[in-house]
Amino acid sequence: MQNILWKASAFSVALTGAVGLFLVHGSGSKASAADAKGSAPYTQWREYGGSPDDAQYSALKQINRSNVTQLKQVWFYPAGRNGFRFGSNPIIIDNVVYVIGLDNSIAALDATTGKQIWIHQTERPQNITNRGLNYWESKDRSERRILFSINNKLTALDARTGETIDSFGDHGLVDLREGLGRDPNSIRQIRSGTPGKIFDDLIILGSATGEEYESPPGDLRAYNVVTGKLAWQFHTVPHPGDIGYDTWPKGAWKYIGGTNTWGEISIDEKRGIAYFPTGSPTYDFYGADRHGADLYSDCLIALDARTGKYLWHFQTTHHDLWDYDLEAGPKLLTVNHDGKKIDVIAEAGKNGFVWVLDRVTGKPIWPVEERPVPKSPMPGEESWPTQPFPTVIPPFARQKFTADEVDPYIADPKERESIRQEILAARNEGLYTPPSTDPTLETPGNNGGANWGSTAIDPSTSTFYVLSKDAPSMLKLEPKPPHFEMRGSPETQGQVIYVQNCALCHTATLQGQPPGVPSLIGIVQKVGADRVKSTVQNGLSPMPAFPDLSDADIGNLIAYLSHPADAHVPPDILTRLEHPPAPRPSLEPGVTTRYWTGYGYMNSSDGLPAIGPPWSTLTAYNLNTGKIKWQIPFGGVTRLEEKGITNTGSYWPRGGVVVTAGGLIFGGSKSDSTFRAYDKDTGKVLWEVKLPAGPEGIPAVYEIAGREYVIISARPDSDKVVSAGGVAPKEEDESAGANTTQETQGYYVFALPE
Repeated sequence: MQNILWKASAFSVALTGAVGLFLVHGSGSKASAADAKGSAPYTQWREYGGSPDDAQYSALKQINRSNVTQLKQVWFYPAGRNGFRFGSNPIIIDNVVYVIGLDNSIAALDATTGKQIWIHQTERPQNITNRGLNYWESKDRSERRILFSINNKLTALDARTGETIDSFGDHGLVDLREGLGRDPNSIRQIRSGTPGKIFDDLIILGSATGEEYESPPGDLRAYNVVTGKLAWQFHTVPHPGDIGYDTWPKGAWKYIGGTNTWGEISIDEKRGIAYFPTGSPTYDFYGADRHGADLYSDCLIALDARTGKYLWHFQTTHHDLWDYDLEAGPKLLTVNHDGKKIDVIAEAGKNGFVWVLDRVTGKPIWPVEERPVPKSPMPGEESWPTQPFPTVIPPFARQKFTADEVDPYIADPKERESIRQEILAARNEGLYTPPSTDPTLETPGNNGGANWGSTAIDPSTSTFYVLSKDAPSMLKLEPKPPHFEMRGSPETQGQVIYVQNCALCHTATLQGQPPGVPSLIGIVQKVGADRVKSTVQNGLSPMPAFPDLSDADIGNLIAYLSHPADAHVPPDILTRLEHPPAPRPSLEPGVTTRYWTGYGYMNSSDGLPAIGPPWSTLTAYNLNTGKIKWQIPFGGVTRLEEKGITNTGSYWPRGGVVVTAGGLIFGGSKSDSTFRAYDKDTGKVLWEVKLPAGPEGIPAVYEIAGREYVIISARPDSDKVVSAGGVAPKEEDESAGANTTQETQGYYVFALPE
């Protein structure tokens, strides 16, 4: 078996010349391609993350430490009714901002005023690449395209008009479910919420496969941006003959899913290398059907961006049983190491570790140790005996939750003690305690650590920034019950479906586990049956898709969610459904019981994490030394601040920060509805504004006619929303079905006074 931690290909990495993708788009602008090509690095925001290397950095410095307090909101664009998720990172080409708009439409806006230039309405039900868009143009600028995925299909629009390009794919659509070695009609979810990357005439994509048994594999793919034809494909669950095939059971590629890049991709344009962070294999928390290290799950993978050929990989978790995905964009920078400059790649994970590797070889620049970890007690499971640990770079998140660390601000002493006893009784043997049928504590948690959009760099100082959260989970594996048939009304049948598939996370009373697992009380009335059906079929991170539920099952489920009081499942059957008997061990070789668990988010009754604050932090690393420069709580919680409780950090921030040459870090905290500017060298807050909605996603920084702008998306939060500071005008157009109350979800744009 090859080295499962780090491996480089036999052929060399081609050190090609600079590709030069500094292109521009003009919508009534006099800017030329030559102007864009000659632009200084990091001075435009033409793609998600700001640049091909996903730096989340801007070299603009008109807005700086000395004047940031003068920032004022200059325009707002409403983009409400986008379902449960928003957090879109706009792209700016010349004087045009492209965004995800109202009802998941695509909109082009004047970058200085916010005035709508065109809008492209998308089809329902809408499951869209909601975090951003891709832009491409031909060398002579005769072709200019916006590319995104919706309802598991890749599509292209004319960037000047918003019209679908019929010659792309099959009348403007490429079915992303095809070519994965599964029946396309069986694939409920494959489109990622994160856009891909443009390189030459290719769009390079990851995917969101879902988290359940029978999910499709997360193959990495590139399509021609002109024709829509598949250019290359890399199997993240290796096929026979592929490197890594021997790290799985024979034929695993036929049934294993996941191992996907649902987060961000980075590209080294000079070398023509694309870097992909991958997630865990399915099923996330039980791997008896996938004995082995499971390449290429939980890996950084380097591929030739033009051909998809394997260059190297580095695996951060072997045989993942904790859902310790990598999804933050790999950051490319140059560091001073042992007296010489080295081009490196830095990646932060859900488990709280930072990995720093040589960008060309994939070899760690500081030693990584394989250390013994606890063995799984689950039947049929073969957990990996060791896991990799960085030896120099300290973790940015807490990796253990003890009984003495329960949130002291929980009002009820009995509840605090109950959580404390729950922790004392749980299996809690450190970062890699394998889940079992006994309660098992997981910290930072399967939705903790670093997530999408959560890292940024300052290339001038070799500083790496990580926005992270501590969100412990309590896992408890149970046999997945067989489908139970029951006669009765649609509501009654729907209650059975709910108890078997949904109650583990959303609770038997539909109340959910805020903030990560929303309440489903009145959900159909709030968002509509189509949206609920789409979410169940396709998933919505962190919720998995449920591909084994038929249309009839989902219809009954919607009936129950609409009128739960009309369901009449007998109490004895409910008890059997909620506590199914343990199945007998299988006598057939290779056949195992399917175990599953909810995500187990450990929250108190007030909806906040059960662990004491800070719940989210912003950490700055000096990657020349591997040491932490500073760490601060990131944001707060409005209802706690009203009681004088500060520096708690936001709960469950969604998105990340942007660093600028003006000495600033811009980022938004959803749970206190505040957009802030920090000093990038100290973490000190220099400016803040309360918005009428909770900021989320990655800010974008751009310049038009010598004036610098900062834009952030925001949506209403379940916590108290403070409507001071930011200005969201009332939506008057009732004919469009808009709310007559104040519209707050959308894009807030700031600049210095003219």
